Amino acid sequence: MAEVAGKAVVAAADVRHRSYEDVLALVAGTLFISLGVNMYTQVGLLTGSTAGLAFLAHYLTGLPFGAVFFTINLPFYYFAWRRMGKRFMLKTFCAVALVSGFSLMHPYFISYGKLDLFYSAVLGGLLIGVGFVMLFRHGASLGGINVVTLFLQDRYGLRAGKLQMGVDVVIVLCSLWVVAPKVLLASILGAVTANLIIALNHRAGRYMGM
Repeated sequence: MAEVAGKAVVAAADVRHRSYEDVLALVAGTLFISLGVNMYTQVGLLTGSTAGLAFLAHYLTGLPFGAVFFTINLPFYYFAWRRMGKRFMLKTFCAVALVSGFSLMHPYFISYGKLDLFYSAVLGGLLIGVGFVMLFRHGASLGGINVVTLFLQDRYGLRAGKLQMGVDVVIVLCSLWVVAPKVLLASILGAVTANLIIALNHRAGRYMGM
């Protein structure tokens, strides 16, 4: 029995992420998400969570998405620290800062000659969904609603992807007065795509890394 218990402890230690793995995941995940956001801004798409609110502010005021997104997330860090721990809060702060910075950086390196609305919704949604899964699996999020859904999943077993999808669709629907119906439909498609990726790939028992 002692030998079996010892092997279990070693196995648990083996799947814990190292610091450099967390750093790489945060950089890669936020690059994916910010690139999806860049595609969305190019065609005027919306999304949910605090990013959706940042998009609305960006379209209505012309302020840079990255700056607005970073500011909106500030009140949620206290909740993240109180409910999810200091380590999670620090990682989330870094992830939000990286997405904000990369969002400002992309236009200097990428330009689009043609970008279809619905293609951007699906591809951008895939990039954002994969980026979120990378962040979640390394103990980080992008603040806001993400913190709340992860807390509810960890505490009560509710699926973060499904919760996030419901909230995102509501936020996008509330944006009807800002965008045309076609853009709204594509935005909903993008939100569903991103959250399906999260729901299928981020659930208890499917990933051992910590």
